[in-house]
Amino acid sequence: MGQKVNPISNRLGVIRGWDSNWYGGKKYGDNLLEDSKLRKYLEVRLAKSSVSRIVIERTLKLITITICTSRPGLIIGKGGQDVDKLKKELMKITEKDVQINIYEVKRPELDAQIVAANIARQIEGKIAYRRAVKMAVASTMRAGAEGIKVQVSGRLNGAEMARSEMFKEGRTPLHTLRADIDYALVEAHTKVGVVGVKVWICRGEVYGKRELAPSFANNEKGPRNNGGERRERRDRGFRKPKNNR
Repeated sequence: MGQKVNPISNRLGVIRGWDSNWYGGKKYGDNLLEDSKLRKYLEVRLAKSSVSRIVIERTLKLITITICTSRPGLIIGKGGQDVDKLKKELMKITEKDVQINIYEVKRPELDAQIVAANIARQIEGKIAYRRAVKMAVASTMRAGAEGIKVQVSGRLNGAEMARSEMFKEGRTPLHTLRADIDYALVEAHTKVGVVGVKVWICRGEVYGKRELAPSFANNEKGPRNNGGERRERRDRGFRKPKNNR
């Protein structure tokens, strides 16, 4: 199950909150469609701004959009001009009052969306995919992650037949719901076709309850396990069976 289900949706309501917070009622379908339009527009409009996450909250007359990015200066602009321009554009789409909050991701190496987008852009720039992935894995582990897993799929190096390659370092326990795992899928559009980049990053384990509302400190390093599971198995008497021969 843990291998097939999206790690983020699997943890909703346990250690992670939703990216859209509102009560729809009879207008549920309209609000859902509007959210989709806003996200697609912002993804295209802020393609070069290293956007990690877009959180949408609604009240009766106001839409609050929180943009998590590692490069807030590109979105804000000189004296906040770009934000005001973006706000007017979003108000035309929604025909409602829009408030924009910008949150800075202080450690982008621990954010799966930013890491995956960085690898995809390098592949589009004709950099060898192995080099791009290994550099990303090394920088993420240096930043304090417990583990990272990267899967690259498609016509790698322009080969005739598509294939998948996976790179792993550390631990990424997908079945453990308390493990804070960030996941992202980004497509690199190359001359020979689309190359998919999937990234899983384990940022430690969350003990106790966490607020279900979106936690914008999602790139903070969690408590490290330090081999606790292995030690616990040894204390309970688990031993590797000896060869009787």
